[in-house]
Amino acid sequence: MGNFMDTEQILLSRSQSKCELCGNEHDLSVFAVMPSDNSDNQSILICNICHNSIDNPKQGNINHWHCLNDSMWSSIAAVQVVAWRILTKLSSEGWPQDLLDMLYLDDETLTWAQAMDKRTSDEQTLKHKDSHGTQLDSGDTVILIKDLTVKGANFTAKRGTAVRNISLVTDNAEHIEGKIEGQRIVILTKFVKKA
Repeated sequence: MGNFMDTEQILLSRSQSKCELCGNEHDLSVFAVMPSDNSDNQSILICNICHNSIDNPKQGNINHWHCLNDSMWSSIAAVQVVAWRILTKLSSEGWPQDLLDMLYLDDETLTWAQAMDKRTSDEQTLKHKDSHGTQLDSGDTVILIKDLTVKGANFTAKRGTAVRNISLVTDNAEHIEGKIEGQRIVILTKFVKKA
């Protein structure tokens, strides 16, 4: 317990009592950046807002993560790792990919950032499969196998339409996201086949 208190004091001092991701000064707590030894070098100080959506950044207000535009340049490796992971999860949104393209991590930090990513994908039991049972991956191109009425957009996506660079909905194996006629929509996997 004493060690955790020491870590918290070090992080409060290092961050000047601000969230190391967004700069918020309220509801701060220590966040161990896995895989971690819980030391101050492998932990960051973050606010409740960041903490609540760090594992699933698409769930909350995605615009909140514009704060990474500043924090990704931190000299603290743990902050860089978290910024890289969040931007990677959000890369299908457009602007996070632009930030990711600018973000440079040294080899050791990049290995750390990817370590958790590999572990989560190994542990992930959700497999997105198309109408023929073929596994879908982020970035794939799929073809619609039936006409789909797009709610709220007043158009029908025709059978045979190619949807490029799809992203997988992490908490639902039956949903993928893609752009049709400039609109980002959720598509049921049973209505697509992998191109």
